[in-house]
Amino acid sequence: MANELADRKIAILATDGVEQVELVQPRQAFEDAGAQTELLSLDSGQIQAMNNDLEAADKFDVDRKVADATVEDYDALLLPGGTCNPDRLRMDDDAVAFVRDFVNSGKPVAAICHGPWTLVEADVVRDRTLTSFPSVRTDLRNAGATVVDEQVVTDHNITTSRNPDDLAAFCERIVSEVSSVHA
Repeated sequence: MANELADRKIAILATDGVEQVELVQPRQAFEDAGAQTELLSLDSGQIQAMNNDLEAADKFDVDRKVADATVEDYDALLLPGGTCNPDRLRMDDDAVAFVRDFVNSGKPVAAICHGPWTLVEADVVRDRTLTSFPSVRTDLRNAGATVVDEQVVTDHNITTSRNPDDLAAFCERIVSEVSSVHA
């Protein structure tokens, strides 16, 4: 449905090193469903996306610094992967607090590939069932999560997915999750 997310605003939290396809495809899915998206980052300006962590891809304009954003401004949060992106985010107190507050608000949060690293740092995965890129799974387990190897997993308000191969299922699920919450 083209406008099932009309009047919804989605925060996308990413920084340099974000995996381009994991930013672009979910963002497009949200926008195709009628949502407005905003790219939040650590600094203003642009962020450098990557392909497969190694090849520079496109640059994306940042709409707002995460330090200037509040959970109340958004209906959902997307955490794309790429190895460097969540590693940088989890070192930033404002980014970690924003993610923690978002999860604790009960609003939908979606993370793919290495994206759950920021959830670990925010200490919000305990007693949740999640999936991720294989190299992140030990960190999830050590933080108290139950880890499964499935395309897409939703536990309460957190939806996770493994890698870019799962993007079609991930995008469908996250649009559905946001759609099911009343604006």
